[in-house]
Amino acid sequence: MCPTRTLPVADRSPLTQEPRSHMARTWLQTDRLRPDALTRFPRMQAGRAKHRVAHHGDSGYYPEVFTPRRRLGGEAAPVRSWRHEARLVAAGAVEEIIEQADYLYGSGETKKLYQLLTQHKNSEDAEILWRLARASRDLAQLTSTSAEEKKQLVYEALEYAKKALEKNESSFAVHKWYAICISDVGDYEGIKTKIANAYVIKEHFQKAIELNPKDATSIHLMGIWCYSFAEMPWYQSKIAAMLFAAPPSSTYEEALSYFHKAEEVDPNFYSKNLLLLGKTYLKLNNRKMALLWLTKTRDYPAHTEEDKQVQKEAAELLNSI
Repeated sequence: MCPTRTLPVADRSPLTQEPRSHMARTWLQTDRLRPDALTRFPRMQAGRAKHRVAHHGDSGYYPEVFTPRRRLGGEAAPVRSWRHEARLVAAGAVEEIIEQADYLYGSGETKKLYQLLTQHKNSEDAEILWRLARASRDLAQLTSTSAEEKKQLVYEALEYAKKALEKNESSFAVHKWYAICISDVGDYEGIKTKIANAYVIKEHFQKAIELNPKDATSIHLMGIWCYSFAEMPWYQSKIAAMLFAAPPSSTYEEALSYFHKAEEVDPNFYSKNLLLLGKTYLKLNNRKMALLWLTKTRDYPAHTEEDKQVQKEAAELLNSI
């Protein structure tokens, strides 16, 4: 039920936040991780030095692993296996992929980000997988994406999010993007499916907030969930009553509390949160507070096309009050 068409730029890393949209848009020429990738990134070089792993092109051969070593007294020291060393290198490679992905996301390079991450679609790492789900969804939202491609990408995003959840249930970003992707798929499966998925969506947004109470985006999305059910049309309410003994419901007051909480966590993080504060106050017939938040929305610095659309809607609402 959640109208999660566009989202603020948030979640820079699995623990804090994604990059902001106003970051520099310069693209580093690293479209692919070539076989010599380990020699090209300073962090990887530092990692090899730390773990004493010698890189030899693409052979995967690390001779120091097999060098006999002895303790004082002649006793043979345990030799680390090549598998252990390979895991250390793989961990560094994942970190480098994530660093590149976050840079591209912050730079607004949606297509390049998708191209980078789809090279690793068989990854077992949840941090790569949820970013791939997000990239698939973002690509689906582009106006240049055809209707057929959009549908394919929406379902693809859900599959990546599912896999990420299987790999790591302790990541707030995984829960958040899983909920968003379920909501998107509902657009293609009818109102009954959307309503039936409502509790699942709510559960994962709440889990995301529990895991990271400082993520304003998750809190905002929970507010949208509440707002959507508070204004649910009567015919949808009837469908919900048929599907559930206790159908999902909410109030404008509950939605308002989430929108305010999001602002407390990260003031002015998203123009749409400001707009929804104003619209919710209008629903509650609080004209004074509606004017306050709608004015803030209208005066919000527009960095994206969405910001401009939000400003326009705020200005129209202000003129109608």
